[in-house]
Amino acid sequence: MPSTFTKVCFTFALIPTATIAQNQSEPNTPPETGDEAFLGTIVLSAPDNPMAEDGISVTSEGLALSNPADLSELFVAEPTIAVGGSIPMSQKVYVNGIEENNLAISIDGARQNNKVFHHNTTTLIDPALLKAVRIEPGVASADAGPGALAGALAYETKDVDDLLDPGDTFGGRYKLEYDSNGDLFSNSLSLYGRDGGFEYLLFGKSATGNNREDGDSNDILASGTDLNSFLGKIAYETEGGHRFEFSAENVSDDEVRPFRANIGLVIPEEGRLPSPLTRPYELERENYSFTYTRANPTGAWNPTIRLSYSGTEVFVDDTDTRLRELNTGETTSISGEISNRFTLSWGEVNAGIDFYKDEAEIDSFSVATSSPLYSLKEDLRNVGVFAQVRMEPTASTRLSFGARADFQQLEAQNGFKQSESGLSGNVSGEWDVTDRFTVGAGYSHVWGGLELAENFIMSPIWIYPTGGLGTVTADNAYIAASYDTGTWMIDGKVFGTDINDARAGSFRGGPNGRADVASRGFELGFSTTWERGFFRIGYANIDTEVNGVAANSFTGNYLAIPLGEFITFQTAHRFDNGVLIGGDAQIALDYDDTLDDDGRSPTIQGYTVFNTFLEYSPQRMDNLTLRMEINNIFDQQYAARATYGQEFIGQVEPLNEPGRSIRLSAEIVF
Repeated sequence: MPSTFTKVCFTFALIPTATIAQNQSEPNTPPETGDEAFLGTIVLSAPDNPMAEDGISVTSEGLALSNPADLSELFVAEPTIAVGGSIPMSQKVYVNGIEENNLAISIDGARQNNKVFHHNTTTLIDPALLKAVRIEPGVASADAGPGALAGALAYETKDVDDLLDPGDTFGGRYKLEYDSNGDLFSNSLSLYGRDGGFEYLLFGKSATGNNREDGDSNDILASGTDLNSFLGKIAYETEGGHRFEFSAENVSDDEVRPFRANIGLVIPEEGRLPSPLTRPYELERENYSFTYTRANPTGAWNPTIRLSYSGTEVFVDDTDTRLRELNTGETTSISGEISNRFTLSWGEVNAGIDFYKDEAEIDSFSVATSSPLYSLKEDLRNVGVFAQVRMEPTASTRLSFGARADFQQLEAQNGFKQSESGLSGNVSGEWDVTDRFTVGAGYSHVWGGLELAENFIMSPIWIYPTGGLGTVTADNAYIAASYDTGTWMIDGKVFGTDINDARAGSFRGGPNGRADVASRGFELGFSTTWERGFFRIGYANIDTEVNGVAANSFTGNYLAIPLGEFITFQTAHRFDNGVLIGGDAQIALDYDDTLDDDGRSPTIQGYTVFNTFLEYSPQRMDNLTLRMEINNIFDQQYAARATYGQEFIGQVEPLNEPGRSIRLSAEIVF
């Protein structure tokens, strides 16, 4: 039964509340995509100075206040976004209960194709690199990219203009951070500058540490830190306003991890030999993007031309296991876009063409025989044309609608080929009933078409069906309302996603397993602001199904996860003396709409976690920022709700989250 405290929090959460990051006046929104309130977009960004005299930007406190070290901390204040796993290289993001691989994911506009191994993360990224994160949950615009089955997720890394004051030609930042749980040290250095039309940015970070401890002071298996990240950007802008930018980004993790990196332990059945507790993993993700834009666009000419490459490689060393194998999986994507945003008297139209070539490959080598076992690959190509209209028919209404057509060709082993094409469309809008009360709604039908298989389930004995693989489609819808007085705001949203015929192949079951996925839920929120701070509370209730029954983390691999009810709190206040204080809380209620392999409905236990921080910039040294955080203040023993295996009681020991820790950091700007 829920505790009295949980019941009180639940009652308070029933006050309709607002996820502040959905306020669409955000000035730092990535300019390539626009920012439509009627799409329910969530934007998290990092202001240049969270303690500036104009106070805290309510729409951009996500990165600045949480100071995230990994994905779970990045989305800490968003009740509809869940992150599972306590080890960054195995964390997965779920939006409205749907796994991120069903969203159009991009980094600096570069498409991500990271369906490499179900035991590791989908997109390993260091939040220290980020300027903004943009999420279009469910209903996504046509120009968000192909395959936006359950929305879109776009990461944007920092630029020189975000770090260097106007008129300056050179600057830098150095940050030292220590976390007491695991004796984790990280060092990062940024150097950036501009000279005439040229500008450059270099960022590097290294983080190392020992195993971390959970709330019961037990070591979290193979949770040591060995992470390196790099970002480099160079840009040139001509006097005529032609801007050319190239970015290169790399993140790597090289450590011994749990045998199944996202699971603490699978308890072996009677008579079966147990798997080793750990094995070495090496994961590296890289991203390169070249972009051309205009710094001084006209109404008829505001182009974007982009060519990108991204890739993720996972190496798993089974030399010391009974498999006696070395397996390397790699997914890559070459993608591009040519588009133009036309500004008209009644609104704007963004139209263009995009393409990608995705590859998934697995190479297996036998240590026992010192010879290759097999090398398998699938190749998927897509060309899409799109147009998205954004307009204000009246002073009190906003409307957005768009469509795209995609044309695909898949090539796989044994000469298998298949071509498909399909149409997608979306429409959304909002109406200001009064100057304070707004209602909105949206719908999208998405043709996702063919999908690549996960690398590590590919099998040399696969036989592709003569009638071809199935194609995946999705339907998303929401209804929303908000009441905003300017000082406080309440809002709510009801949403649903249906994904039909998602590819769910398996090593033994063949390449064309299919699954239907459904997510239903609603969110509520309340927020209030004052001159130097804010408070917000959010509540979400999300149910997910796979093939008509409650989802579990096994059948939901790359699809969905059982979630239930979440409550989040976040607050901060800045004092006149340069001190910023704040904190957040995450509450997951007990959840029993579950289903394990034996047909039982076990209860996933709830938890309550509190975090707080204090940040100080001395008035005489405003280039220095000192910060102290206490995370998991009450040493709660728990596994994050989106972590694999919690419903398989007695069969799986999930990875627990770290217990209490003190994190200290110092950053100097020069």
